[in-house]
Order: sequence, then structure tokens, then C-alpha cells
Amino acid sequence: MKTTIEEIDGKYIATLEGEMDTAAAMEAEEVLNPLYQSNGKDVIIDCTNLEYIASSGLRILLRILKDAKANGSRVVLKGVNDDIKTVFKLTGFISIFEFE
Repeated sequence: MKTTIEEIDGKYIATLEGEMDTAAAMEAEEVLNPLYQSNGKDVIIDCTNLEYIASSGLRILLRILKDAKANGSRVVLKGVNDDIKTVFKLTGFISIFEFE
């Protein structure tokens, strides 16, 4: 799994590539840690090349969303494929995240 963060035009852009299974989620959480303090900057999470997400990955995204909202930021999931969107539907997360 490859996880990167860039700051572009006052927004954080996080890119997730590969499979976010439990082991990869632990590594991804370290990389995504700065997003927990978004300080009012919107967060775009590019999932275009994300192939799989485990519950531990969903937990990370939920924490990013919770902390971002507390700081007045938006979180947008971009490029989510149908398989991963199904996971969001099954968990009820489809209604709490913004998709693009």
C-alpha cells in the first residue's frame, strides 16, 4: 500500500493506493497522522487507486472526518470504486462521508 499527503492550494490531498488491509492500515495511519489536525484546511482523500479497505482503514477515515469537522474542515472521498463504495454502504458510512 502506498499513502502520500500533499498540501495544495490550502487543502490536504491524501492519496491511497493498493490494498488497505489491517497491516497496511497501521502504516497508513502514521502517514495520515497530520490529517488529524487539519487546522481548518479541507481534506481530499483520493481513492482512485484504492483496491480494498478493511475495517481498520474505515476507522482511520472516520477519525480523520471527526477531527476535521471539529476543526471546521470538510473531508471529501474522491474516485471511490464500486466495490469500496459497497463497503461504505454496508457499514452505513455512505451517509456520513462526502463523495466526489
